[in-house]
Amino acid sequence: MTDIRADWIAVDWGTSHMRAWAMSASGTVLAAAQSDKGMGTLDRDGFEPELLRVAGGWMDGPTTVIACGMVGSRQGWVEAPYATVPCPALPDGFVQAPTTSRDLQVHVIPGLKQTNPADVMRGEETQIAGFLARNKNWDGVICLPGTHTKWVHVSADEVVSFQTFMTGELFATIGSQTVLRHSVAADGWDDTAFADAVTDAMARPEKLAAQLFSLRAEGLLNDLSGPAARARLSGLLIGAELAAAKPYWLGQQIAVIGAGDLSKLYVDALAAQHAPATQVQADAITLAGLTAAYRSLKG
Repeated sequence: MTDIRADWIAVDWGTSHMRAWAMSASGTVLAAAQSDKGMGTLDRDGFEPELLRVAGGWMDGPTTVIACGMVGSRQGWVEAPYATVPCPALPDGFVQAPTTSRDLQVHVIPGLKQTNPADVMRGEETQIAGFLARNKNWDGVICLPGTHTKWVHVSADEVVSFQTFMTGELFATIGSQTVLRHSVAADGWDDTAFADAVTDAMARPEKLAAQLFSLRAEGLLNDLSGPAARARLSGLLIGAELAAAKPYWLGQQIAVIGAGDLSKLYVDALAAQHAPATQVQADAITLAGLTAAYRSLKG
């Protein structure tokens, strides 16, 4: 049995995984745990038992939990409505999830929405809040690479606008479920192939569909290796994304928040366009955002 007692608990609950941290009142991490029971594997009645299984040993009496991510989706523990931008990354309106225990108070952070063009985010707002908490008076653009990459314009401590690109999901789907599955390796990499592909896609993004099929043809006719094809597929998709997102990042201060390897690809691709970006580790920033939310809740 653990002898750790949390003053409060921070939770990042996504579609496939959940991470929890036992926190002191001052924001120090006392312990951490995780679960592979994400939102996608639980029904509404399954969230509380899973939270107690993972973090119940840290609780001693009334406990506040601050949660972000897909736990607040329509299919999650409780639906936390979207706040409309422009607004703070942590808007008012935390939603309390229903629990069977009176000692357990779970507060879910709302997502953000943009009405025109229509767009939504859930979970990334907490990372944005964490970044702004650590970088006071920061104005610019935040890129959050992932399955669905976000480009977010931030000014005066508010999210002004944002745009989502399905680049990560397209990479996974095209590489595994189209004819390119015969050409693209599951692992391995070629830095030069990636950089050249980013340049090609940014120069002629309207030719993306043709450039994609060329990966198959180059493999058949010119012995393009599987790792090089993988890197080139990534470069073409990220290059097309950067071309479309150029109105966001051109001439702006840029921060890239996400997993190390993927974030570095974006940082390198932006650097080649003479657009330097700061790379930020996602886990620490998520926790900083959850801590900011706890302090906001407690006033």
